[in-house]
This record gives sequence, C-alpha cells and structure tokens, in this order.
Amino acid sequence: MRLTVNGTEHTLGDLEPEMPLLWALRDVLGIRGPKYGCGIAQCGACTVHIDGLAVRSCQVPVGDVWGDVTTIEGLGAPEAPHPVQAAWIAHQVAQCGYCQSGQIMQAASLLAEVPEPGDAEIDDAMSGNLCRCGTYPRIRAAVKAAARAMREGT
Repeated sequence: MRLTVNGTEHTLGDLEPEMPLLWALRDVLGIRGPKYGCGIAQCGACTVHIDGLAVRSCQVPVGDVWGDVTTIEGLGAPEAPHPVQAAWIAHQVAQCGYCQSGQIMQAASLLAEVPEPGDAEIDDAMSGNLCRCGTYPRIRAAVKAAARAMREGT
C-alpha cells in the first residue's frame, strides 16, 4: 500500500486496509500532528486534508484514501507558516493546544473554499472541532485575520 503524505510517498507494507488513517499516520509513519480525541469523528482533533478536503482521519480507512494527505506538519514551514498558522500565533489561540492542529487544518480548508467567511460561516465550518479550553472567540478572530492575510497576499 502506498500513501503520499506531506508530499512524500510512503510504502506502508501489509497494513489492513480497514486501519484508520490516523493510526497509519501516527503509529506507522510517526506523524504526531493529528491527535486522537474521540475516535468517532465528533471532536476534530484528528483533522487532516485529503486532496485539500478536511476529513477526520480517525474514520477514514487507510485503504480508502483517495488522494494526497496533508497534516499540520505539511501545511506550512517554520520559516514560512501558512497564514492560518501565523494568525493562530498572532492571536494566541492555543491554551492547552491539544485540538489546535485539527482546528488549523479545518480553518485552512474553510479558507481554501470561502476566502471571506462571515461569523456564521466560520462557526458552521468550525463547529465540528471542539476546544475544551473554549478559545472559540480567538479562533474566529484568527480565521478572519488569516482570510485577510490570504486576500492581501501577506
């Protein structure tokens, strides 16, 4: 089985095709950004992109992956963070940080589809990503700032 993750093709060997993508990423490839939260696609901690679409990796069997996978590690680089990552830092969104990779991946997917989202669109898109620290106002502000930066090319 082959899987392209963050631009690198991996041969996964004899994995069961029913194994959740999350476990293939974390346990087989050692990619720790996507987190295990609930295992039933209700919290969003495991959110990754497959061909740019935000998905809950705990519920996608590795055998059903239909395209390239991007995790938080592949979204941006330390010297050139994605605008969402930069906005998260600027707005000091994270408290405990556990949910943040999933939050950022969901926000990046939203902004790829809706370049200028309003509050309702942000709340709707982000509603499946839970933050036990309750940083939702900072999340919304960071999404708006990232949208602005993306539109302005900064």
